Amino acid sequence: MATILKDDRFSRTGISEAEWKVRVDLAAFYRLSALYGWDDFIYTHISARVPGPDHHFLINPFGLMFDEITASSLVKVDLDGNVIGESDYGINYAGYVIHSGIHGARDDAHYIAHFHSADGMAVSAHAEGLLPLNQRALALIPRLSYHDYEGVALNLDERERLVADLGDTKVMLLRNHGTLALGASPGEAWSGIYQLESACTAQVRSLSVGRDNVLIAPEEAQAEVKRQMSRERQPVEGRRTHYDLVWEAALRKASRQAAGYDS
Repeated sequence: MATILKDDRFSRTGISEAEWKVRVDLAAFYRLSALYGWDDFIYTHISARVPGPDHHFLINPFGLMFDEITASSLVKVDLDGNVIGESDYGINYAGYVIHSGIHGARDDAHYIAHFHSADGMAVSAHAEGLLPLNQRALALIPRLSYHDYEGVALNLDERERLVADLGDTKVMLLRNHGTLALGASPGEAWSGIYQLESACTAQVRSLSVGRDNVLIAPEEAQAEVKRQMSRERQPVEGRRTHYDLVWEAALRKASRQAAGYDS
């Protein structure tokens, strides 16, 4: 098991190749999120399911900032919150509550990102939620869910209500709290949180001129975007998917601007 130390010297002992790949992708996800300004000091979290039958997942050590995360520094926990291996930092309990609930309920939740960005929190506190103000928002609204605020996520019974509100969606606004996205791959989760955060930023900027002066997209156009986004995109054998391309590009950016995440 990986041993987490208080500096940047970590061990890869006992980690399978399959788990190591997930660790590298997750560490890159953290670094990229910091580059885009979606981190919140040592708070908020991104998690990834560890391959295998044990239902373990990886999450950030509570005490490191997003731009410090490496593949070997990630903490492995089970669905009951037990740390697998040793860690001087431990984990954020609220992060455990949110992420364990979704990992335990959704087979397609291989990666989960939850942020407290300024714009995400602003839109999560808006009575109308995400508005149909731009193409990005129009694509998200039909598949966006909401979960009402219940206080800091420290109560285990909130997991059931969170999962119920999430339903079969993959993007969510946690009211008065922030944003969340999940995916079966790092590219899908990254694409979801990128689109949601960007739509929130666009809304905050649009509403800065006043609600009465904002142009809501025509209903016909909203319906057309909904139809367009509902069309199934069947993967073509031998070709990379859209999410593959997204993640490959994201990893290139992480390698250029946040080297060392894969250590």
